[in-house]
Amino acid sequence: MQSYLFKFYITIDGGNFFIFAAYSCIFIKKNKKSLKIYRSLDEFPKLNHPVVTLGTFDGVHIGHKSLITRMGAIARAHHGETVLLTFHPHPRIVLHGDEELHLLQTEDEKIDSLLKAGIDYLIICPFTKEFAALSSEEFVDQVLVKALGTRTLVIGFNHQFGKNREGSFASLQKLAPNKGFDLVEIEEKSFNEKSVSSTKIRNALLAGDVELAASGLGYMYSLKGRVEEGAHLGHTIGFPTANIHMADKHKLIPADGVYAVHVKCGWRIYKGMMNIGYRPTVFGKSRTIEAHIIDFDKQIYGEEITVFFKSKIRDEIKFSNLVELKQQLEMDRTHTINLLSRRK
Repeated sequence: MQSYLFKFYITIDGGNFFIFAAYSCIFIKKNKKSLKIYRSLDEFPKLNHPVVTLGTFDGVHIGHKSLITRMGAIARAHHGETVLLTFHPHPRIVLHGDEELHLLQTEDEKIDSLLKAGIDYLIICPFTKEFAALSSEEFVDQVLVKALGTRTLVIGFNHQFGKNREGSFASLQKLAPNKGFDLVEIEEKSFNEKSVSSTKIRNALLAGDVELAASGLGYMYSLKGRVEEGAHLGHTIGFPTANIHMADKHKLIPADGVYAVHVKCGWRIYKGMMNIGYRPTVFGKSRTIEAHIIDFDKQIYGEEITVFFKSKIRDEIKFSNLVELKQQLEMDRTHTINLLSRRK
């Protein structure tokens, strides 16, 4: 739903929401927690003790959550509020024209994750070349101090900001005492014995390692899309598939291959296996995303489903004929059921 100044958002997990929108602000309430969303710095209200952080926060991974948890503790100690400033479009798209950029979350998914993480105020600031031209000190003066009234700034490990990314923790240490706010740096989090970052999680997914990505994210990576009618080739061999159309061109699609997945359709979760790739056995010409939902026989064309990646089973293979393909899919299905039935 689109208005002149705002959008309404609904999360994917089926929770009940009470939504109130005014001007450029949206109030989303769930389980007695609320997230207030602004799309303009000019509309942001004066707060008691704003505990602020900033960044793209793509994926809202375990490092981001550690930072947000620390923000919450500081805010409670000062009877204050947590404020997260992020940007749209992604800075790389504006500054470098990177239309091939792969992101871990759509904007709606990021909002849902930040709601669950417990942020009080979210500002989605329009990112422009003029905004990017602000020096680090101008950014501190105009955004952190004047617009947000920052009392405590919490930043992640090795964070940089301002024109040409000139701002750093060291420069903030010099500025903070005279600008009237405290400064806190969060130590880096690690996964797979490496520091966690959105870039490393993206690289894991692009390599097909969805389990490694999940360890960095703190949850299973997912794709949400609308089911489109395909060529019905799966039906002919007993493996009907839901062909998924992704509306957001920047949403990252994991590497080609066959995956064990959980599929959310309506209010239920089903076991499934997903194929991403070009279907070489039937001479496919375009990349497709197809989910076979196990023990499922409903008609769902036009409906939205969400697929959660558990594990990669194998690479995509070209078989000599459909009989060989069916035999392999039967083995894949058994493997998938065993994987998804294990309790962790």
